[in-house]
Amino acid sequence: MKEEERILCLDHYEHGIVVHALNALRNDLIGEKRPTDAVDDLLLKTIDAPYQKHKRRSHHEAR
Repeated sequence: MKEEERILCLDHYEHGIVVHALNALRNDLIGEKRPTDAVDDLLLKTIDAPYQKHKRRSHHEAR
């Protein structure tokens, strides 16, 4: 069975918050000597997430 994907749209500021929060969680796990594999994978996915261009209407299109 295929896994469902979720798409989360974040602006630049929100993306920074998520990256910093995941990094803080990773640092806490390292301090507790617990595995960080899942957080590492999610952090890399978040950092490398592609941008989505917004489609804008041309001023010639009918409204």
